[in-house]
Amino acid sequence: MRLFKCAVCAQLLYFENTRCEKCGHVLGYEPGQNRLLALDPHEPQDTAPQDRNSPKSPPQAPESQQPSPAEPLANLWREVPASDATYKFCFNSKFGICNWLVDGTSSENFCVACRHNGIIPDLSQSQNVANWQKIEAAKHRLFYTLLRLNLPLQTRAENPEGLLFNFLADSPFDTNARVMTGHDSGLITLAITEADDVERERRRSLMGEPYRTLLGHFRHEVGHYFWDRLVRDRDGQDAFRAVFGDDSRNYQEGLQIYYSQGAPQDWQDHFVSAYATSHPWEDFAETWAHYLHIVDTMEMARAFNLHVEPRIDDSGQLEATIDFNSYKIASFQIIVDGWLPVSFAMNNINRCMGQPDLYPFILSPAVIDKLAFIHELVREKPSPVSVEQAAEAAAN
Repeated sequence: MRLFKCAVCAQLLYFENTRCEKCGHVLGYEPGQNRLLALDPHEPQDTAPQDRNSPKSPPQAPESQQPSPAEPLANLWREVPASDATYKFCFNSKFGICNWLVDGTSSENFCVACRHNGIIPDLSQSQNVANWQKIEAAKHRLFYTLLRLNLPLQTRAENPEGLLFNFLADSPFDTNARVMTGHDSGLITLAITEADDVERERRRSLMGEPYRTLLGHFRHEVGHYFWDRLVRDRDGQDAFRAVFGDDSRNYQEGLQIYYSQGAPQDWQDHFVSAYATSHPWEDFAETWAHYLHIVDTMEMARAFNLHVEPRIDDSGQLEATIDFNSYKIASFQIIVDGWLPVSFAMNNINRCMGQPDLYPFILSPAVIDKLAFIHELVREKPSPVSVEQAAEAAAN
């Protein structure tokens, strides 16, 4: 993730900001330019985009489908300083969950992230609104990364196996009918209870996981989708198996063995997580998630011009200057050489605040090889990309 600033007053901004707190301009993210634009109304406005920090009562939407506008949004905006282009906010800005922009001349009313939504929570329940805001904040950060990597992002309208998200609630009538987060041929289901911090922490502790977040869920589940796109659809199983193992072995049996017996004692020598030991498909998805963790965090480290040089490190092994673009660099080894010192520093800072390690994982040589394999996969520039060709390759 990069840093953003207001084009009017140069105030530094968060990715989710909808208004500059210094100069008051409305802000919107334009994925084709990878910029948060300061905006002025192009014509009289019926409503302003909703600020995430001060939500109004959102309109109700059915649980069974993505909300559909009856007609194209009429409110148009122009960038400040003025340009010829006009923009409209994604329809979901009305629900306080999206600050992304759509071309003002487009017939599309949803942004390149929200048009992948299928079933959303029942918005007549206020807690669901709050949960959906958290879910979409994580999902939009996911899409930032996928667009920066120029990955194939076809919708269900473009491909029967295109990427689609359903956000489902547990049944209030059957306590045993719990929604399971997972992936099935491009359809990603997320249990909205994962947006509840207390419940998510309970599950993390129950399952003995060192890390569990909404963004982590998204990054893991799209790993399965991109295994289909980048490995299966390219006939790349042989190269995959040489690194991750034989994926033809029974998947359900692998999960049953993992849940009944746990991971092998030496799992950290070969896998990024215990769950990755259950099956090569899960190993790929877990490693994929960590690849996204690393490249996105390293982009932010570069944005802060981060330099790590521990005073007592006489060996120099924990020194690093993050002066490279993690989304563009050819060598994954350079990313790793920077990541290890940065993650060690962040873990120590977190511990000073009484927080758990920010990155509580060990990257063994075998895991680094797997991460490098994924780095090469994403650099092959697969096609078709679509969704406006990954928002025009997400700018540089």
